[in-house]
Amino acid sequence: MHIGIGELFSISSAACWALGVVFYKQLGDRLPPVALNLLKNGIVAALMIPTVLIVHGFALPQFQGWTLALSVMSGILGISVADTLYFRALNTLGAGRTGVLGNLFSPFVIVLSYLFLDERLTLLQFGGFALVMFGVLLVNQRRIDEPFAKAQLRRGLLYGVGAIAMNAAGIVMIKPVLEVEPFFWVALIRMIAALLPMLWLWHVLPAHHRVPSLRAVPWRLLILAAVLGQYVAMLFWLGGYKYTSASVASVLNETASIFILLFAWLLLKEPLGRRKLAGVACTFCGVGVMLL
Repeated sequence: MHIGIGELFSISSAACWALGVVFYKQLGDRLPPVALNLLKNGIVAALMIPTVLIVHGFALPQFQGWTLALSVMSGILGISVADTLYFRALNTLGAGRTGVLGNLFSPFVIVLSYLFLDERLTLLQFGGFALVMFGVLLVNQRRIDEPFAKAQLRRGLLYGVGAIAMNAAGIVMIKPVLEVEPFFWVALIRMIAALLPMLWLWHVLPAHHRVPSLRAVPWRLLILAAVLGQYVAMLFWLGGYKYTSASVASVLNETASIFILLFAWLLLKEPLGRRKLAGVACTFCGVGVMLL
């Protein structure tokens, strides 16, 4: 495969997202998932507003009713719900295991596209899905000497799979909207739609789901995670899809799981064994098969 600017953008997107995940794991030790998601979304929304004005100008777009409704629902499911569950999975499973769960994203998108967008699903793609599932199970199999309780592992897997499923549903939901509406406006509307229920939850949930004071927030790490792991990763993601084929960009984006394992090993001192590497290889092969 020729490595051009599009391929470099896609790999950079995966690396930025992976660093963000590791930073979110560190933040999760100090912030509850709801608070972390709300603060992260607020930072990204603040970055999206000038981006929209620079790219699309000051004229407001004329969204159709159905595109606006899908954008709002996609933001609630794919950001509010999905990211909160993902942060819970990070706290429960660690960055490495949760990162490999992310390889379920492409299979979920393909299956949901088959169910709701009438896209074709082949026997080869079913085989790829099975490979991904086997790899995920391989990575998340509990060793005897690990401190994980079975209930904790099951709960973490439930959070993680739920997060990936909600994220995939949000993407499939927004796909027809992106064909007729400007991308950055759609992204901003999704983010604002995600913020509103998070603000409501902030006020109604018990105190232990909130931060006692904004001074207690590790702002530098939070801003770094949001800017690098969300905003910059999104820009590289767009560049990858613009300058290379969608199938190549999709496969290269899946290398995020490898980066997460490496960064979690380097920065969080999470163990990196042969079984985890074999599981990543298996899920990566499965994603590749599904995209053939």
